[in-house]
Amino acid sequence: MAKARKPLPSLDWLAPRLKFARVASLASFVALAVLLTTWNLVFADLHGARTWVVIGIQLVPLLLVAPGMILGSPRAHAWTCFIVNIYFLQGVLAAIDPNRMLYGWLEALLSLVLFTSALLYTRWAYQYQRKLAGEH
Repeated sequence: MAKARKPLPSLDWLAPRLKFARVASLASFVALAVLLTTWNLVFADLHGARTWVVIGIQLVPLLLVAPGMILGSPRAHAWTCFIVNIYFLQGVLAAIDPNRMLYGWLEALLSLVLFTSALLYTRWAYQYQRKLAGEH
């Protein structure tokens, strides 16, 4: 026996939420990249490591999904939900160190906002596309 599908929300309900989730995900995506770059350029003690290498390694996962995020691809937003967990873990670990506590909490908070907004964007974008296709 198949479960009955829940009806999709109206386009009027989905449109503003979709726009808000997209803006929030892009803003937190850019803010996370800026935080990582600024921290490593200005504040981090890298113990002799090359700064550009550290920044490059930290930004590679974000750069992989950046084109899709910029274009508004729901699939890229879904992949971002997986990738951003790395930054959440890194932020929580950094927050344990008193010298990096502020950086750690900021990184964890930004990654949490990015995860939530990207997840909501993915859900609402697919619902919006299904509704436009005529599904009820």
